[in-house]
Amino acid sequence: MLDERTVVTVPVATNHVTTISFPGPIAAIDAVGVTADGKSPGQFQLAHTKGSSFLSVRALTRKAATNLNIRWNKRTYVFELVESDAPVLALNLEDQATAENVQPAPVVTPTRLLALLDKAKAFPLLKKQQPEAVANAEARTFGDRPQITDFNDYEIRIEEVFRFNPEDTVVFHVVLRSKSNQEIRYLPESFALRVGNRLYYQSISDAPGVLPANAASTVYFAITGTPDGGRNELSLKNEFSVLVTRVNPQPALPTPNTNAPPTDDKEKP
Repeated sequence: MLDERTVVTVPVATNHVTTISFPGPIAAIDAVGVTADGKSPGQFQLAHTKGSSFLSVRALTRKAATNLNIRWNKRTYVFELVESDAPVLALNLEDQATAENVQPAPVVTPTRLLALLDKAKAFPLLKKQQPEAVANAEARTFGDRPQITDFNDYEIRIEEVFRFNPEDTVVFHVVLRSKSNQEIRYLPESFALRVGNRLYYQSISDAPGVLPANAASTVYFAITGTPDGGRNELSLKNEFSVLVTRVNPQPALPTPNTNAPPTDDKEKP
């Protein structure tokens, strides 16, 4: 949905084209470091025909970043373009004032969510031996290039992502890796996902809640629908950041000093 109060981050690749589509003709485009012909200096190449309702962009250099201000329907919408190996190839925008009612997310029972976690864990085997069991699912494996959210003394690495479309549920296989000499505790029910400027909260997780010192722990969690009850329709091509609520350690109790000399509470003469 179009929202002039929100800056939308759009990952763009050097070897793919990203198309941004508006509900109607675009009035104006303002940007810095953007070239139309690809020959003039610039970090991004943009193609737009005057009077059309869409534009196409691609990155020209690695680690490129800029903002794109688009004027439509007497409002200005801001997009942050960033070069990425996992681009958004099509961004289709709708006007909140004229859009149809948001399709509600399906009702998924806890039992069904547990079954989806099990399917994600056994996905390669099911794909090979029982393909009908995952016929409406898709998967993305990151291999040696996982998406990492770094929290200084620990990090969360996304290893695999699975989307089960009928349930509008995305299951994440992540690894929490400690870089601390101390045990780290977190709330297993608090996993959340950031995609651009939107935040999605878990519907279920399989997590121990404890990350041992200098060790790694495997976690599965799922995102179903959106916080307002609609379908998330999350694409596996997105850039994801995983968040979790950490539990502060309890303060240590004072240790009694057994070597202290005994005290005499009797009144001295």
